[in-house]
Amino acid sequence: MGIKASGITVSRPTAEELAQLSVDSWGSWSCEASTFDWQYDERETAYIQAGDVTVRAADGEETRFGAGDLVVFPAGLKCSWVVDRAVQKLFRLG
Repeated sequence: MGIKASGITVSRPTAEELAQLSVDSWGSWSCEASTFDWQYDERETAYIQAGDVTVRAADGEETRFGAGDLVVFPAGLKCSWVVDRAVQKLFRLG
């Protein structure tokens, strides 16, 4: 798992790890290719089911992730999402 200076972590979980996290019970969200600003008021853990995304933190650091990645966004992160290919994710707040 790599931790970026922005506090974002990206990992490739196994099926067993996903089951332990109960990912199937998380909320779902999807978005077509687009670019938008976002701020995380609380920590979010997301499992990316489809798509390709680059998140650009306010300090300019970029983090890329896509299908099969587990991504943790820290509370307080201000960033821009660049959705290169439509994204589908399951997510948990807190």
